[in-house]
Amino acid sequence: MNSVELIEAIKLLVQEKGIDEDTIFNALESALVAAYRKNYGTSQNVKVIINRETGEIHVYAQKKVVEDVYDNLLEISLEDARNIDVRYNLDDVVDIEITPKDFLRAAAQVAKQRVIQEIREQERKIIYEEFVEKENDIITGIVQKKEKDKVLVDIGKVETLLNPSEQMPNDTYNHGDMLKFYVVEVKKTTKGPNIIISRTHPGLVKRLFELEVPEIYEGIVEIKSIAREAGSRTKIAVYSRDENVDPTGACVGPKGVRVQNVVNELKGEKIDIVKWSKDPAEFIENALSPAKVLSVEIIDEKERIARVVVPDYQLSLAIGKEGQNARLAAKLTGWKIDIKSESQANIE
Repeated sequence: MNSVELIEAIKLLVQEKGIDEDTIFNALESALVAAYRKNYGTSQNVKVIINRETGEIHVYAQKKVVEDVYDNLLEISLEDARNIDVRYNLDDVVDIEITPKDFLRAAAQVAKQRVIQEIREQERKIIYEEFVEKENDIITGIVQKKEKDKVLVDIGKVETLLNPSEQMPNDTYNHGDMLKFYVVEVKKTTKGPNIIISRTHPGLVKRLFELEVPEIYEGIVEIKSIAREAGSRTKIAVYSRDENVDPTGACVGPKGVRVQNVVNELKGEKIDIVKWSKDPAEFIENALSPAKVLSVEIIDEKERIARVVVPDYQLSLAIGKEGQNARLAAKLTGWKIDIKSESQANIE
């Protein structure tokens, strides 16, 4: 790589990769200082300057202006300094060019390696900064292939793996499938950013509703809590700051189109939208929907334990298949819920 090729390569990087020009030049100059010290010793203070226009490389020994010189490699007398430039004074630093004739060949190789290294480092930095802003947000990815139990996903400038714990059981993950993913975390590593994505995180449901429901985006309707068993069922509790706006109706949308769009993205996952209430008893009753509730008794407010009585014919519905409805309601409200049928309650 000659001087012209070096400048052309750097300008191309700046244009195509969006990497700062000064960052590249500074990194190269630091690398060339290290290369000089390795080949020519470390007893001098040196700096390397690359001409930003021509790409020419110059090495300078830096010497301090002193009255009495004790070390010729590090110091220069005031008289000798003023022979170079009359404006030099004591304690100034004089740059004296010492570029070795055979240094340019070694420098070219170092420059090439450093450019490649700088490209990688800057690309990693750019990708990290781009994706760290997307933490706790949704991105669209394209499934590339399944690698054992993990799924390789193209999310734009980088590919990442969807771990088994973050996969929905009703997703198929075929090559070319376009899906939405929740960005759980972006970690900075020596090999570049590690982007953890998920299809099972409750935040995916939250962000999908925020995208679908203008009232949530505008801050009129708020999602207070979410309980999710990914691929099967989700319960969300919503609240309206405007008494004229029905929060559940806003999330369902005209003819159910808003909630259906979310259900479609989640491959048929059932979604219960319930109204949040600051009254625990009312909130618990709402959370057990679609089951009908006869009464809610707060047993222990400190320990957050409640007893719920439902009609006999509603008991299985209130508990749900394998206890799912009761489990999600408890998670949604933060209360331990003991569900009894009317007959059981009367016996007790």
